[in-house]
Amino acid sequence: MIQIVLFRDDLRLSDNPALWHAAARGPVLPVAIADPRESPGAAFRWWQYQSIRSLGSRLEKQGIPLILRRGDPVQTVLELLAETGASGVFWNRRYAFRAREQDRTLKMALRALGITAESFPGNLLAEPWEVLRKGDLPYQVFSPFWKALQDRVRSGTPLPLPQMSPPTTVPESENPDLWGWCPHHPDWAGKFLSFWEPGESGAHKNLDTFLESALCTYSDGRDFPGRPCVSRLSPHLAHGEISPRQVRQRLLDFTERHPHLEQQAGSFLRELGWREFSWHLLYHFPHLQDTPLRKEFLDFPWSRDPEGLHKWQKGVTGYPIVDAGMHELWQTGYLHNRIRMVVASFLVKDLLVPWQQGAAWFLDTLVDADPASNSASWQWIAGCGTDAAPYFRIFNPVTQAEKFDPDGTYVRRWLPELAALPVPLLHKPWTAPEAVQAAGIRLGLDYPWPITDHGEARKAALSAFESLPPRNGTGRKLSRNSTIPGGEEG
Repeated sequence: MIQIVLFRDDLRLSDNPALWHAAARGPVLPVAIADPRESPGAAFRWWQYQSIRSLGSRLEKQGIPLILRRGDPVQTVLELLAETGASGVFWNRRYAFRAREQDRTLKMALRALGITAESFPGNLLAEPWEVLRKGDLPYQVFSPFWKALQDRVRSGTPLPLPQMSPPTTVPESENPDLWGWCPHHPDWAGKFLSFWEPGESGAHKNLDTFLESALCTYSDGRDFPGRPCVSRLSPHLAHGEISPRQVRQRLLDFTERHPHLEQQAGSFLRELGWREFSWHLLYHFPHLQDTPLRKEFLDFPWSRDPEGLHKWQKGVTGYPIVDAGMHELWQTGYLHNRIRMVVASFLVKDLLVPWQQGAAWFLDTLVDADPASNSASWQWIAGCGTDAAPYFRIFNPVTQAEKFDPDGTYVRRWLPELAALPVPLLHKPWTAPEAVQAAGIRLGLDYPWPITDHGEARKAALSAFESLPPRNGTGRKLSRNSTIPGGEEG
């Protein structure tokens, strides 16, 4: 009998446990359901549209249709059961609270009808309830979490593409072009395809390129946005076009053949661990997306600065490294990790804009925006999350640019209007306006003056930080390894 397989954030055929187990039981009917109540960001939706089309093409080559529907997922699955007579429904687990509750409701409804309903671990290296510290409590500091995760994840060959039989009954499928996921007027995503290849094939090509040409310089080069030293796998992981288990295994296999790259591979695997840590946090702390985990930050004196937020969003702050980053985001739907930290720090610490507003903008504009990594990272920068950077660690946008874009490659690429300026003037053009004008650039017209003075902004941020109530009543300042109130380290 037909087995329905739900595709959500796992848009791949290989190492897909739900698909594998369904195919072992009978003919499979892959289904992707667009829930109109969900509101992921526009850039994420654009990628999802491209990825679903790619998945459909790959399935078609196997003689299998991909059924697309729009509506309430539980009701839609029940309708498909009535249309096909399917005897089972399979899916890979999700970890955000609303998604978990929806899947629990679906499983209960199906089993009440006598329908097989099975879920599988497909998108993390380990389940959130499997990696816990003493007392079955979640880890709140990354380093001990990473050690425990490595001890938990030993081995396991990723699943290959299963042998699939086509369904005997094929229900009607919708046209995703009618879902409004691709912009037209204006087509702000028009340039994205020149930077990306969404889909499972694109994910593995990206991984191949990284292993062959960039892994060798990863440890030292990953902080330099002007160099091709990072994997750019985050969108593929966010949409499940490749699994973390596949990435890990490929990395281990590659370093077995190239043992001199073991340290580089370790650095990259640690970043994969940060993704895992974020999802475990979101599972155990469902309010991660909108509420600071460190409760003293509920009283933080954030600024109401809609103009500053708007200028930050548009990349017209007058700080070239910040503006270059926001221009890259707008044109590609992506930001290098070092630049994410710089622009986020500028928003929450130079402008004192609430981190939730920055997180919301990233969710709408990043093609790799998942709720776990996005929220955990913003809380880390703001100093209010677990394992957070102390609030008094404030990125200086000029020194960050001078250190990590020393030749100006990154700024020149995304701010061509400043390309004629020499380094270090490129990173702080306001310090020599006459020299800037001599290069044919008019400050205030061709490029803005800074919207704030970083030195003064830093003082204001520190003053706001000092206004927080003493933590746990001890008056102790926050340290690098501080954890959330009531918790113990590691």
